[in-house]
This record gives sequence, C-alpha cells and structure tokens, in this order.
Amino acid sequence: MLDNFYISVFNYYKKRFGKRTNKVALVYINLLEISIYLALATFFWAFSNQMNIVTMAMSKFWIILSLVSIFIIFKNWMRYNGKKRNIIKAKLKAKYSIYLLWLLPLGCLILVFILLQVS
Repeated sequence: MLDNFYISVFNYYKKRFGKRTNKVALVYINLLEISIYLALATFFWAFSNQMNIVTMAMSKFWIILSLVSIFIIFKNWMRYNGKKRNIIKAKLKAKYSIYLLWLLPLGCLILVFILLQVS
C-alpha cells in the first residue's frame, strides 16, 4: 500500500521537479510512515495510561520513537533508491489524488495531538 502511495507522489511531481522527484517522494513516504507509527504509539501509550498500566516515561517514549524514525528513514532510503524503485515503478500504476495523499499524514498528526491531550 505504501508503495502505491510512493509511486503516485513520484509520478505527480515528476514533471515539476525532474531529478529531485525522488527526494520529494522519499520525504512524503517517510512523513507518512513515521506519522502512522507515531499515531499507533500514542494510541497505545494513551490507552495504557487510561488503564493505569505502568508504562515508560514520556522521555523514553520520545527516545524510542526517534530511534524508530531513524530506522524508517534509513529503510526507506535503501528501499526506494536504485533498482528497487524501478521495479516497483514498473509493477505498480496506482493513481491517487495528491490532496488525499497529503491529507493522510496530516490526519495522523492531528490524531496524535488529540491522543496526547487525552493522556
């Protein structure tokens, strides 16, 4: 599913940015994936706080999340550069609305702020 989103963003910005299109699509997919993981992590953290389950401190939460984010950025950089991107691009011809694609990470971040207010 994330590959389809990546290819849609890549194809949309290909005419406008030329060679820098890969960087734009990579920033988008990193932002989307990190915001999804952030939303899941804050949901589980808020749920465990509401259930009075002893969990980690907020500082450890952000440290672990930043390490996961660095891993995601590295993973996507390795995945969407070179041959793998060309193979994915040849296989997938997905076309999504660019506005919907940019609303997905924004919606996840809004959800994160709401969940952080709960806990």
